[in-house]
Amino acid sequence: MTTPLTDTFWNNMSKIHVVLLDAADGTPVPMSPLPRQEDGAIWFITSADHDSFKAATKGENAEIYVCDSGGHMYGTIKGRLSAAPDDEKLDELWSPMAAAWFADGREDDSVRLMKYTPREAEIWATDGTAKYLYETIKANVTDAQPDTGTYGIIHF
Repeated sequence: MTTPLTDTFWNNMSKIHVVLLDAADGTPVPMSPLPRQEDGAIWFITSADHDSFKAATKGENAEIYVCDSGGHMYGTIKGRLSAAPDDEKLDELWSPMAAAWFADGREDDSVRLMKYTPREAEIWATDGTAKYLYETIKANVTDAQPDTGTYGIIHF
C-alpha cells in the first residue's frame, strides 16, 4: 500500500546521492543509494571485502541515515541488508559512478550487490531551502510556527 508520504519518500530518495549506512557493529559509512520503489528496496553496489557486505551476507538489520538538502529529506530508515547475487539487477544498476570505485569496472571480481529492504522510516520531507527560509522569517515576524515540510513514520 502506498500513501502520499510513502510516495514522497521514494521520490525524494531518488534524488539523494549519499546516505550513511550503519551495518553490523561498524561505523556508519557513506554509500550511494540506488532506490527502486518497484522493488521495495534500496540497492547498494560495494566491494566483497567491505564491512557492509560482510553484514549483508548474514542478512543483518541495518540503518540508513539521510540528511540531504538536495533531496529535501532528513531521517532514519530501519531495515534488513542482504547480499544480492543478481547479475541482471547489477547490470541494470551499474553506472559510471559505480565503475569509478573498481579497477576493472563491472568486470572486477570484487563487485557485489546489496539489497536493503526498509521496514520503517522516520522522515522529515521539506519543500526546499527557499520555502524553509521564507517560513522561518515569517514565523519570526508573526510568532507562528513555521511550516517547513512533512513529518511522519512509514511502515513498509
